Amino acid sequence: MPIFMVEREFADELDLDNETVRLIEEYNLEREIKWLTSFLSADKKKTYCLYEADNVEVLRRHAADLGLPADTIIQVDEFVR
Repeated sequence: MPIFMVEREFADELDLDNETVRLIEEYNLEREIKWLTSFLSADKKKTYCLYEADNVEVLRRHAADLGLPADTIIQVDEFVR
């Protein structure tokens, strides 16, 4: 399954409560979106999230449905270490 990186910029610091996280996880399970990992910027205003999903449109709908920004979505083809 393709892997995508979603960059999200938040107007204020990101602070997700347990209920919000639960709703996001439930949404992902219902739509076969697999969250892999996220990175949070030092100022807590940006996240970089890796997902497995069928295509970029699935992740655009994900952001719209959950009211989350999705400033940039790119497919990741290779990992370099």
